[in-house]
Amino acid sequence: MRAGLLLAACMSAKAGDFAGVVTHVTDGDTLWVRPASGGAPRQVRIEGIDAPEICQAFGAQARQALAARVLGRPVVVRSQASDNYQRMLGHISQGEVDLGAWMVSSGHAWSYRFRGDPGRYAAEQARARTSRLGLWHADAPVSPREFRKRHGSCVTRPERDSQPDG
Repeated sequence: MRAGLLLAACMSAKAGDFAGVVTHVTDGDTLWVRPASGGAPRQVRIEGIDAPEICQAFGAQARQALAARVLGRPVVVRSQASDNYQRMLGHISQGEVDLGAWMVSSGHAWSYRFRGDPGRYAAEQARARTSRLGLWHADAPVSPREFRKRHGSCVTRPERDSQPDG
């Protein structure tokens, strides 16, 4: 019934929008969603957040938190673009919950900053930081952007590049 409601909600949506079930969570900001209309799972990066790299401190915890929340469950993806790694960029909701906001507010990701703009989830990040939730429990957490500058990306690891079997 829930999947049917999600599908109905997306039928009047834009072409890049779809409902589906999460089949795999790669890391704290990337997952795979099998469309309810059928077909292979699509790789989706949650737009507006930057989670720790999987090989970075708190990266495994971010992935685990997202997986515990969505794996095997229905979501709605709203997308109009792809990133440099050919992943669909999308806002993902689970019922009334914006997963990007949830990841940032629970301290599992940063609000994605761009050219001085603090990002759409800046308020959620400020609250998580003040409350020392998740990655903010550390004295000086390193942002994924800074981690990639210093150490490179974990993207070359097979678990991040390959499509899951689901």
